[in-house]
Formats: sequence, structure tokens, C-alpha cells
Amino acid sequence: MPVHKGPTFDGRDVYIDYPFEEVMFRWEHQARKIYVCFYGERESSEPVPHDNRLFNDALRYGDEIDRLQYERIARGGK
Repeated sequence: MPVHKGPTFDGRDVYIDYPFEEVMFRWEHQARKIYVCFYGERESSEPVPHDNRLFNDALRYGDEIDRLQYERIARGGK
């Protein structure tokens, strides 16, 4: 189900899982930055641009998850 940006991205951090590519994204709403985390790896220290193709695919085809799910998958859990 697509993740709609709008008010959701303005009001809180958002975590997106895109299992097809085994990648997740974290939107940090106060800094307005996007971070990427491939399954089983550490989150990027540098933000990715808003027009990043993989991020936009994740918005269309991925699912919103919560922070705990994000952290679990990043550690290698499912």
C-alpha cells in the first residue's frame, strides 16, 4: 500500500519497508531528511536526496512500519 507523504511527513518520523529490494527508509520529520538502511546493515550516516529512485519506489510499493520493526529488520530479523 502506498505511503502518502503530505501531513504524515510533516507531523512525525516515518519508517518505510520495501521488502522487494530488502531496504528501508527513515524520514526524520524535524530535519526533513531521509536515511536508508539495507536489511542487516547499519543505517546510512548521510541522507539520501528526496528524488532518490529507490526511496520513491518504496513510497509507492512499500509499507509503513514502526520504529521497532525498523530496528529489528536492520539487525537481521524479519
